[in-house]
Amino acid sequence: MNTTAQIPQWTGVAASLLLVVLAAALVVYQRLGVARDLLWAAARAFVQLLAVGALLTILFAHAGLWGSALWVIGMVVLSGFVAAGRAKGLPRARVAAWIAVGLGTAATLGLLLLLRVIKAEPIVVVPVGGMVVSAAMSATALTMRAIARTATEQRAAIEARLSLGMSGVDAFSPYLREGVRTALIPAIDTTKVVGLIALPGAMTGLILAGVSPFDAIRYQIVVMYMLLAAAALSSVVVARLTTSALFDSADRLVRFTHQS
Repeated sequence: MNTTAQIPQWTGVAASLLLVVLAAALVVYQRLGVARDLLWAAARAFVQLLAVGALLTILFAHAGLWGSALWVIGMVVLSGFVAAGRAKGLPRARVAAWIAVGLGTAATLGLLLLLRVIKAEPIVVVPVGGMVVSAAMSATALTMRAIARTATEQRAAIEARLSLGMSGVDAFSPYLREGVRTALIPAIDTTKVVGLIALPGAMTGLILAGVSPFDAIRYQIVVMYMLLAAAALSSVVVARLTTSALFDSADRLVRFTHQS
């Protein structure tokens, strides 16, 4: 199947800029005050994607599997900054985010590579690893944000439970479970409706590349299960790490200022 016509030329990319202009015009018309942010985001995405495309071209041609592993590690490091930024003020947030995203990514991606479900090639490891890191980062950020907000808003209730002789972990456990459940709702809902509301990215890309829909579906099922596992594992890990950081050695709830 010839897929050349399915890939936009640079003239098509330029034409798609009209969509950004339309969005900016609507924002200005409604006086939403984010027109500058919208245009900056579009320009930044263009430059970033050009840079990433150039780097990936070099990576796929010369760096090999170890270069791909370093690329995925770099994504994990960056995701830790992003996830921790959603729960500013939370003790040791960045370290907890790095550990959670790293474990979620390593466990899921590593298992599929070990079982040879996906190929250990740069052209596979980098894009699939990016999807896994993104899912783990989102779940981590949502979990940390929920825990930070709860620890701030429910401080009196938590300290009352501590005064009854509970340990810090026990006093916070009901809120911890709720935080993890809240963080996993997007991943669970996305898995429930996959293919019904929208065709997911991996499947769409394979179909556009000329792969049979049934072959694309098999790959997408693997990806969706992998993303769900990464989100669940990262959320549980960061919840435990963050909860431990909320209490000192005497099981007192530490004071911090949460900035969402």
